[in-house]
Amino acid sequence: MKKTRGRTGRKRRRKHLQSFMDGVNCSHKLEYIKLKKWLKDRGFECSNLRPAEFWDTGRGLMATKPLQAGDLMISLPEKCLLTTGTVLSSYLGEYIMKWKPPISPLIALCTFLIAEKHAGEKSLWKPYLDVLPKAYTCPVCLEHDIVNLLPQPLRKKAQEQKMTVHELYMSSKAFFSSLQPLFAENTGTIFNYSALEWAWCTINTRTIYMKHSQRECFSLEPDVYALAPYLDLLNHSPNVQVKAAFNEQTRSYEVWTNSHCKKYEEVFICYGPHDNQRLLLEYGFIAMDNPHSSVYVSSDTLLKYFPPLDKQRNAKLSILKDHGFLENLTFGWDGPSWRLLTALKLLSLGADEFTCWRRTLLGDVISARNEQQTLNITAKICNFLIEETQHVLLQISQLKKKKEDLKKHLALVEALRLEDLKILQKSAAIVCNLNVATT
Repeated sequence: MKKTRGRTGRKRRRKHLQSFMDGVNCSHKLEYIKLKKWLKDRGFECSNLRPAEFWDTGRGLMATKPLQAGDLMISLPEKCLLTTGTVLSSYLGEYIMKWKPPISPLIALCTFLIAEKHAGEKSLWKPYLDVLPKAYTCPVCLEHDIVNLLPQPLRKKAQEQKMTVHELYMSSKAFFSSLQPLFAENTGTIFNYSALEWAWCTINTRTIYMKHSQRECFSLEPDVYALAPYLDLLNHSPNVQVKAAFNEQTRSYEVWTNSHCKKYEEVFICYGPHDNQRLLLEYGFIAMDNPHSSVYVSSDTLLKYFPPLDKQRNAKLSILKDHGFLENLTFGWDGPSWRLLTALKLLSLGADEFTCWRRTLLGDVISARNEQQTLNITAKICNFLIEETQHVLLQISQLKKKKEDLKKHLALVEALRLEDLKILQKSAAIVCNLNVATT
């Protein structure tokens, strides 16, 4: 006879499930023990937060006690921050100061990260470097086949990102070569493209905003970066609010929470009201059920549903371009954006209505026919994007079976596309209801 599970067993299972949901404490791991000791030597101790592994966000920080709105979450002393000041006071300083034309603050930080990583055990920053990601999932790191699965507007930005990093590498090679006296090994081997890509991603995804005064040894690009050990383990959530800034009195970078957090829950910060395409482009992840998420409509998709023989077509396009209505046209959780509907209304103006284009941009109703045509075309565009998204999801599903090594990157793009599909399906229902209401 099968033994029934009693109250003790149920309690144990609930406790096990809760600990899984809360996250698994990682503070006992050697790399975090070394990091906390290294930070303590620089004047930082934190009893509010500890490293943990969470089932949905991966590595993050867990609250060791309840946090209330207005509480100071973390205060990281200036000594712990890695800035261009750190770089200039290092062995790289004299090389940077005499190099002409001046390098950018970004390249200075990239160079320092690569050099310190190469130094290994000799690096004073080794405890921090050891907890940095070994690889990233920003578009610049994705293979060509993966980039092609991204939505068209994001795909274009991803290609631009790849080009930016490549140009940065090519333009910095001469400076890297000038550092040869510092290294026994050839600088071409140390400062290779993959090393720069890793360093660029580290800075792009993990730095906090911290404005520094302009220095003559750097180019005129803004010097606003600071790497913040331990603090950078905090993950993003679009549903929290924090106040973060450098405190001139305490000489520390402080983060104050405006949200509540229970004991053993993950503590989040907010990088800003970014949609998932922006999060993937800049940080290499997406946030599920992101209230800021949108599906972008490219101008090519927009024009697919308008007759090329429309005599006013070019004039309409010129008006839309001049007034910034060919960009940021989106479907969101609440349906088509006002900008998208306005662009479609202007393109739907009849020959006898064209003189009313200014009123269209102000949101006026021009005619029942114009309103109806706009909704019909909106529905067609939405359905086209649904079909396109479903086709890409099928491609991803097939690729996951064939390319085991790309599973992580494919899963990321799949999650983005699934979120897009949910938004588009919700938008389609909203447009359908609007159509019913106007007929």
